Amino acid sequence: MNPAHPDQADTPRNFTYLLRCADGTLYCGWTNCLEKRLLAHNQGRGARYTRSRRPVELVYYEVFETKQEAMQREWAIKQMTRKQKLALFQGDGKKGIHMKKYDYVLVGSGLYAGIWAHEARKRGKTCLVVEKRSHIGGNVYCEDMEGIHVHRYGAHIFHTSDRAVWDYVNRLAQFNRYTNSPVANYKGEMYNMPFNMNTFSKMWGISTPAQAKAIIEEQKQAVTGEPANLEEQAISLVGTDIYQKLVKGYTEKQWGRDCKDLPAFIIRRLPVRFTYDNNYFNDLYQGIPIGGYNVIIDRLFEGCEIETGVDYLEHKDHYDALGEKIVYTGTIDAYFQCRYGRLEYRSLRFETQVLDEENHQGVAVVNYTDRETPYTRVIEHKHFEFGTQPKTVITREYPADWQEGMEAYYPVNDQKNQALYQKYAELAAGEDHVIFGGRLAEYKYYDMDKVIASALARTAEEFR
Repeated sequence: MNPAHPDQADTPRNFTYLLRCADGTLYCGWTNCLEKRLLAHNQGRGARYTRSRRPVELVYYEVFETKQEAMQREWAIKQMTRKQKLALFQGDGKKGIHMKKYDYVLVGSGLYAGIWAHEARKRGKTCLVVEKRSHIGGNVYCEDMEGIHVHRYGAHIFHTSDRAVWDYVNRLAQFNRYTNSPVANYKGEMYNMPFNMNTFSKMWGISTPAQAKAIIEEQKQAVTGEPANLEEQAISLVGTDIYQKLVKGYTEKQWGRDCKDLPAFIIRRLPVRFTYDNNYFNDLYQGIPIGGYNVIIDRLFEGCEIETGVDYLEHKDHYDALGEKIVYTGTIDAYFQCRYGRLEYRSLRFETQVLDEENHQGVAVVNYTDRETPYTRVIEHKHFEFGTQPKTVITREYPADWQEGMEAYYPVNDQKNQALYQKYAELAAGEDHVIFGGRLAEYKYYDMDKVIASALARTAEEFR
């Protein structure tokens, strides 16, 4: 629902207000006519509490569209200590009258903003969500095609070893037992991922960990000293054969540059193990929410007002005037009009197709690791939820150089961009009423559980 503008005379008004009584105590209530209610209090026809404490003075009020919102805010204020109530209208040049409609304006609607919304609403706070896309949910948004929950912005498999985060998301949705076991296709040769004994057995025709270690150790000798780039790091972990077939082409497509020009630490995200174990993640918990990620998103933003198809930065003054605080999850350089120059990102392009067959590739994710195949992977979405639909939906994922107007997916985490980000981070620290959080605002790669943990930590600090 779009928020009404304050200057629209026919907009329904509901007020949450604070009175200072003759004995110095404070009283909180709600009404749909502030002037009449104040008069009633001073005539002894108001609340029982104020009848013996007249005259009363209006010191603070907030305006809402609905009675429910005003009552929720009344309840929240009544839970405050006297000191917290006084802080609403005293100090910092406050004049005692509060005209901002929302406690928080949330820019973006991914997981970071969703956690903020959920935690704020639990405390009776009011939130407006401003989303540039036509839907909420950020990159975990799913759309229904042929009865299949399609991950519109690429595969998202939830995994974590943080029990608190796992318990949190399971209160929002029920998770299935999906285990991520992708397969690599190198020019028609199929290899299990992550790199494990199944991979090594297929690659070299061996059967024991000792054999695999011996081959890898011999091939690792091609790199001496500390790895200086991704190519050397990969060879130091899995040898030249695995690197050439399963790492090099895929990574160069993904990042749009030669492996020799990429930092070594990127490859550390790939598990390597000498067991017959195709489980990609080492985390204790993993799965997919039953019904898709929209189940979680709908719960997180329940009770919020939402505007989609709106660019916050194009209407910044308007939205800043509506909220006490802004939670900003967009690109941090754009917030500051790229004052120091643009940060670099990698983008993605998705090509989704419905196929008139029940099972296309037998697994949810197939990585194409040769350099010549233009896409990096193919997702068959029904396998995330063990679907048995008569048709299937696949998505080919193409890496792309990011340009203005495109979706920014991955920060280019090199020395130049990190130095530029630090300049923007210093500017962000000076924005007293803006909270910057999430993958784009913090210019860092985030797994979903880490985004949730970060948002929970920041909300705990905000609401302590």
